[in-house]
Amino acid sequence: MGKETVTSFDVAQRAGVSQSAVSRVFSPGASASPKMAEKVKKAADELGYRPNVLARSLITGNSKIIGLVVAYFDNQFYPEAVEKLSKALQVEGYHVLVFMASNGDNIDKLMQDLLDYQVEGIVLASVAVSSDLAARCDAVGVPVVLFNRRQDDDRFSSVTSTNYEGGRKIAEFLIAGKHERIAHIAGWEGASTQRDREAGFMSKMEEEGVTLFAREVGNFQFDETQEATRQMFNRDIVPDAIFVTNDHMAIAVMECLRDEFKLKIPQDVSIIGYDDVEIASWPSFSLTTIRQPANRMVDATVSTLMKRIRGEDITPQKIEIDSPLMIRKSARVPHKWVEE
Repeated sequence: MGKETVTSFDVAQRAGVSQSAVSRVFSPGASASPKMAEKVKKAADELGYRPNVLARSLITGNSKIIGLVVAYFDNQFYPEAVEKLSKALQVEGYHVLVFMASNGDNIDKLMQDLLDYQVEGIVLASVAVSSDLAARCDAVGVPVVLFNRRQDDDRFSSVTSTNYEGGRKIAEFLIAGKHERIAHIAGWEGASTQRDREAGFMSKMEEEGVTLFAREVGNFQFDETQEATRQMFNRDIVPDAIFVTNDHMAIAVMECLRDEFKLKIPQDVSIIGYDDVEIASWPSFSLTTIRQPANRMVDATVSTLMKRIRGEDITPQKIEIDSPLMIRKSARVPHKWVEE
């Protein structure tokens, strides 16, 4: 037989207090004298009692749980961002329930599972949902904030870096560096980050009258990106510069070019990524990249979510945070940047 469940009634009897007193002691924000709290907690420890947070949330309607849906952890930007999000939400008094998803998964089903947990808010990290589910979340009063993604739906707030401008900065840098055969390796084409970064990149290229030399798709996957690199370089004439949509893929490109094609970076080909993950600054990569300001993005996400939960600001916000170009050694530096 399993161990018999200890209830709040048992704790009340052991402590010599009412059951409602036990409830107050274990309810955040409820009033209970220090003497009573000490007595109740001592009895709870002796009996091995643990309050049922989920059951209490069904009664109070306040679960103090935030649902966090993450698409993938291969890109080092996300483990760092999720850790920061979790800590920031804990400071606000919330627990974080993490669900994993991937491109092509049934996100709507997963989101319905989250709603069944009575979450008070949802953060979607690089995940998009259908308009039907948006309407459901809106109807039940659960605010949703998109992190590092945007969606053409006025019911959702979103927090991103300035992806379009970031793409323009990269094109400007490569063109000023006198590169003649500029290529692009794209991520998953269904992602708003991919579309916005490439759109900004191409707008600057077109303004300057520069034609894209080659384009392949790496789908944000290491192996697929290396295969895309092989497709680009198994030719008589190859790129002398590549903008890769994120650092995870940029590192895959660098490894492939060095190990398989014996090319030197940046002497033979310049590489620029996007995100500025921790290993981008390592001497073995020294990757020139656009920095996504994770701390500021997390602060904006948590602040927006808390305001919507408290009803202080019910208007969805579309927040973009400026992203600087981090100049390192993986790309040829234009003379005007050196002079500055």
